[in-house]
Amino acid sequence: MPVQRADARRNYARLLAVAEEEIAVHGADASLERIARIAGVGSGTVRRHFPTRHALLEAVFHERIETLCVLARDLTGRADTRAALLEWLGAVTAYAATIRGLAIALTRDRAADPEVAHEHCASAQLTEAGAPLVRRAADAGALRPGVTIADLLALITGIALATENYPDPAAEANRLLELTIAGISPHQ
Repeated sequence: MPVQRADARRNYARLLAVAEEEIAVHGADASLERIARIAGVGSGTVRRHFPTRHALLEAVFHERIETLCVLARDLTGRADTRAALLEWLGAVTAYAATIRGLAIALTRDRAADPEVAHEHCASAQLTEAGAPLVRRAADAGALRPGVTIADLLALITGIALATENYPDPAAEANRLLELTIAGISPHQ
């Protein structure tokens, strides 16, 4: 990858900061033109740095997704596989419910082309990170047979989307996750 000029690096950083603010307020469909205007650049500059809305969303949510991936890796070695999986699912649910635009970005990741793995998209990263937790919980009998990481991420995304307009979306999402868990992994 070529080295960016200093002004290009500044434009990228400014665009990303403005995009984070706009997505927090307006969700995943925040206006790219408005982002460009607030950042003080042209729409061509936005498209050079982020050729698609998907690329912009990936950049905005990158650090948060990486945090969830690190948590999954840290939890994978825990002896109580059910508790490890549930802790991770709770963290993913909290992020998806409270970070506006993340849940819709996850649905778009899967909807773009379900047959093609996009290694850098958020849902692919979460799938890869969470799969060992699901596999270990299933092997220990702590998860209903046939439940996949894709199933769990779809449920979390649905919960987050359903609760985003509640006064306390994180609390409501957690309550719904607990109801879901009772169905997919009854406590032994």
